[in-house]
Amino acid sequence: MFDSLRKKDLVLTPEEWVRQHWISFLIKEQNYPKGLLSLEKGLKYNQLQKRTDLLVYNTSGEVHLLIECKAPKIPLSQKTVEQACLYHSQLQSEYLILSNGMNHLCLQWILDEKRFEQIKSFPPIPN
Repeated sequence: MFDSLRKKDLVLTPEEWVRQHWISFLIKEQNYPKGLLSLEKGLKYNQLQKRTDLLVYNTSGEVHLLIECKAPKIPLSQKTVEQACLYHSQLQSEYLILSNGMNHLCLQWILDEKRFEQIKSFPPIPN
């Protein structure tokens, strides 16, 4: 499968299938500018090298949305939420989406209370 952001062919693993659907949805359905999306950004946590699946930045260069993709057979659980929260602790995204392609969990960071709250609507396009 050809990845339009990385401009190369990829092996279509189950997790990559989910990520590519999110990329397409953000660009084609939500009209997110392609230039604000970033794939597999590296970060360090407790001396371990980690990678985010998909980030959306705002026009100021801050992380607006973090999307953590799982293979369709992987259920969204407390463990997957905790993994995404580790990434959030480093990146301080305003929104967090967990998805296995079949189920999605959309969360908004409540800064004053330092906690996530589940939201029903999709995050707005970043400014």
